[in-house]
Amino acid sequence: MTDLDFSFENNNNPKKGCLLLSEPFMADQYFERSVILLCDYDAVSSFGFVLNNYININLNKLDDDFPSINTKISVGGPVDTKHLYYIHTLGEQISDSILIKKDLYLGGDFDQLKTMLNDDPSLISKVRFFLGYSGWGEDQLEAELTEKSWVAINNIENNKLMDLGIENLWQFCMNKQGDRFKIMSNFPVDPSFN
Repeated sequence: MTDLDFSFENNNNPKKGCLLLSEPFMADQYFERSVILLCDYDAVSSFGFVLNNYININLNKLDDDFPSINTKISVGGPVDTKHLYYIHTLGEQISDSILIKKDLYLGGDFDQLKTMLNDDPSLISKVRFFLGYSGWGEDQLEAELTEKSWVAINNIENNKLMDLGIENLWQFCMNKQGDRFKIMSNFPVDPSFN
């Protein structure tokens, strides 16, 4: 197999709010063809959520106080998989929310969110839930970027990040990066099938 140039100018400059796309042949239970929203990034540690590794479950199976809303929940990564996390576009309607990037927030008052969803279940379209998260220690993400395990991108709109109906989010994001990445997005998962 030839070495692929899975990079471009901003690959070594990830930032809070960007997406990380896994390289096409990464064989990992959590990260194969994954799209990760980077929620925090600094020299000491970084974390985010895998957006495209879903399980279908009714929210009130996870917490009795939720209304009976069936939604896709992502396995956000291999760390702390027994806890439920969420991102949303409800802004400061949920107190203690943390801004990730323009109009996209992390967490906040969980009881307030449950009350809002009980009062108006349609708000579920503005919330995404995750079991667990993906985390990197000091210099770990930089090393993985240098190894070309990930490419950092910044050109996907929030409405696409919140859309649970996109059939193949990884391929969609790859295709938005230009011709070279469109070609990579069509590679088979197992290159021996090529």
